[in-house]
Amino acid sequence: MNTQETPQYELKDIKVSLKLKLAALWASFMFLYIYVDYFHLFMPGALEDLLADKVFVFEITQTFLLVVLAAVTIPALMIFLSVALPAKVNRWVNIIVAVVYIPFTLFNLAGEAWMHMVFGAVVEVFLLCLIILYAWKWPRMEM
Repeated sequence: MNTQETPQYELKDIKVSLKLKLAALWASFMFLYIYVDYFHLFMPGALEDLLADKVFVFEITQTFLLVVLAAVTIPALMIFLSVALPAKVNRWVNIIVAVVYIPFTLFNLAGEAWMHMVFGAVVEVFLLCLIILYAWKWPRMEM
């Protein structure tokens, strides 16, 4: 009979920088942001509206598409900016952009909101609140 004991291990908790946490939160936000819009295409009438140059109550024009692209570009850039910006600027940019995107995210529920849209919005707002919380509690150094 083999009485060899199995060694016990404890997992080491690896510290991740705040900047990487913020970048990961923005990346998670972007995945949801894009997928909620993508899944919207499967809703009845969505493709017909697109073919009729209409999104919700908006006419699809070059200006509309530019505004939509700008709206997607800002959180996409936040993935990089959260890592690249210096702490003081980084903190405020994360707080301001996240605060602005909360009502923006909720506006996407206007009109006919299906369960997948509500679920996505709840998770997106939760991620934005985490961004605000992490950025608000940014560690400080004594001078």
